[in-house]
Amino acid sequence: MKICRFLKENKIGFGVVEDDRVEVIAGAERPAERTGETMSLSEVRLLSPTVPGKVIALGLNYRDHAREMGMPIPEQPIMFLKPPSSIIGPGDNIVYPAGGITARVDYEAELGIVIGKAGKAIPREKAAEHVLGFTCVNDVTARDLQAKDGQWTRAKSFDTFCPVGPWIETELETSALSVQAELNGNVVQDSSTAELIFDVHATVELISKVMTLLPGDIIATGTPPGVGPMEAGDKIRVIVHGIGALENKVVSGE
Repeated sequence: MKICRFLKENKIGFGVVEDDRVEVIAGAERPAERTGETMSLSEVRLLSPTVPGKVIALGLNYRDHAREMGMPIPEQPIMFLKPPSSIIGPGDNIVYPAGGITARVDYEAELGIVIGKAGKAIPREKAAEHVLGFTCVNDVTARDLQAKDGQWTRAKSFDTFCPVGPWIETELETSALSVQAELNGNVVQDSSTAELIFDVHATVELISKVMTLLPGDIIATGTPPGVGPMEAGDKIRVIVHGIGALENKVVSGE
């Protein structure tokens, strides 16, 4: 089931996407309470499918990305946070920060986990009970600031630096999903979640040992090889097999 969050006639709603139609539901919970009201997908503007209290992200979580970087495989997940104010939806613009504060803004295609049930210290075997579904995430990063600061908060936290969408897929086998990025129509990242060092269930377990996970929270599971820069005017698409494509344009903040 694909659960979306949408805007129509200045009102925000939730729906289930089937082909090119949206059926309105009462909320994002499972099981979805269907209303029978349907409309064309073209009649609505898709928003980020959740408004999380926090976005928890993993760094260096693909074996092939670690090899690309010449770095050892982490023994524990490298965690960082992105603020909710960085989130935008499908079709929204990624704004290149103004004032020359950064000289390089990168794309990072990722599988996102959306939490559906609160939990703390969740055992791996019960992780699926706490997951609503999955979405596409672009962990946009000011790469030069990441290196300059020696930690990642500023580089990852600019407004518009966390595109999410286009919806939440609630039924998905995540062990070997294709994860790609296309920059201006050219494939620049192409890997599989089979390369994940910490898979979906391990990630939920390990993060929930540190912090309570709440409904709507997003976990960005890391990016595969091929990260690179974007410029104003570029179009970037994150594609996760079984979910769909998240497309955004980069614009200048000047």
